Amino acid sequence: MKILSQQKFKKMNKTELKGNWLEQKGKLKEKFAVLTDDDLLFEQGKKEEMLGKIQVKLGKTKEELQKIIEAL
Repeated sequence: MKILSQQKFKKMNKTELKGNWLEQKGKLKEKFAVLTDDDLLFEQGKKEEMLGKIQVKLGKTKEELQKIIEAL
């Protein structure tokens, strides 16, 4: 599953987004046991903040994190 562009991300309805994020969230938790539900909590309008927290916790750059999520 790939990271969505901002435009596509905004067009998705809440049900689609929730389903896709739940799948990605589960895969991230499997791959990185250090991540918690709080780290992966998606709040509308706070996507960048959440991704920033994940980057810091994993010690990855934005580009590295994007590649990880795209590979899920």
